[in-house]
Amino acid sequence: GLLSLCRCRLFSACLPALLCSLLLRCSFLVTSDHGNSDDMVQREKKTNKPLMDEDSGKPLPLTSHTLAPVPVYIGGKGLPDNVVMRDDLPDAGLANITATYINLLGLQAPKLYKDSLITTE
Repeated sequence: GLLSLCRCRLFSACLPALLCSLLLRCSFLVTSDHGNSDDMVQREKKTNKPLMDEDSGKPLPLTSHTLAPVPVYIGGKGLPDNVVMRDDLPDAGLANITATYINLLGLQAPKLYKDSLITTE
């Protein structure tokens, strides 16, 4: 609820300064599993009104993940100029992040991992 919203706003306010600092020192990858912060309650399909718990009268929490896209930012001074985001992974998601981190470290991800989000030109 309110605490999650406050955390999201705080992080959003701090992120630009953090990225500026990282840009000058190293490469970085920033993403998030948004945890339904875009909508945290169950809703009626037709009216979009929150569904309420009969006992407490409070909105029912949304515990499944939404399908909202989650951005990924990769950059920084330590990132080689020839590294680019891939555009051939239409179903890319959080499962691709581990291989991407491994590649950013200059290593080859194991074949059993989902494909990396980056490649070199």
